[in-house]
Amino acid sequence: MTPVAEGCFGLFGTGGCARSIMPFVPGALAAAGEDPARLQIAFIDRQAGQAISGIPVLSEADFLARPGRRLFALGIAEPALRQRLAATTEAAGAVATTLIAPGVQVFASSHVGAGSVLCPGAIVTADARIGRHVHLNLMSYVEHDCRIGDFVTFAPGVKCNGAVEIGEAAYLGAGAMIRQGTAGRPMRIGAGAVIGMGAVVLQDVREGTTVAGNPARELLPREEGGNHAR
Repeated sequence: MTPVAEGCFGLFGTGGCARSIMPFVPGALAAAGEDPARLQIAFIDRQAGQAISGIPVLSEADFLARPGRRLFALGIAEPALRQRLAATTEAAGAVATTLIAPGVQVFASSHVGAGSVLCPGAIVTADARIGRHVHLNLMSYVEHDCRIGDFVTFAPGVKCNGAVEIGEAAYLGAGAMIRQGTAGRPMRIGAGAVIGMGAVVLQDVREGTTVAGNPARELLPREEGGNHAR
């Protein structure tokens, strides 16, 4: 007999990020002490839509209005959008759920904040602190004594070496490499900074700036639009 659903787990997003996360959701929920068979598992979007790979797509309004337990995670790469969705969803009483893919290594001395998503191949080593709603994408690592702020995104293959501090809502592009700091002088990446794909970061990055290249250098705003290249 199929167990009756006692609540709902919603993964926000229907794009590539969410579709890459959903396959390990049942295993991650089980590892977190939940019984996936007793939860309706769904994608959450602005509007309800057709099922994706057999998983229903519920509207955000329907999910937030449901009675009973509502668990959620954010399958969206953009840090600022994750911030907005987390605020409204938690205010409605839903509970952020950490998703750690099977096989991911998180050393016992480290901490991972609520709602964070650690994708296959991710590694967090000794005495690291990962904030809330952080994304560590495929094959990314966080080495010893790092401090990763809330809503930070690591694209696939980011290498964050030891004693690095990353401010809230920073975005690190695929394959970026961050030089190791020291206990007395950690490497610092400011809140809202963007690290370009494949960048090799050898010095601190100011808050809200974009850097790219090897070695990474700050990109100036385009004169015609004033937008930072990404």
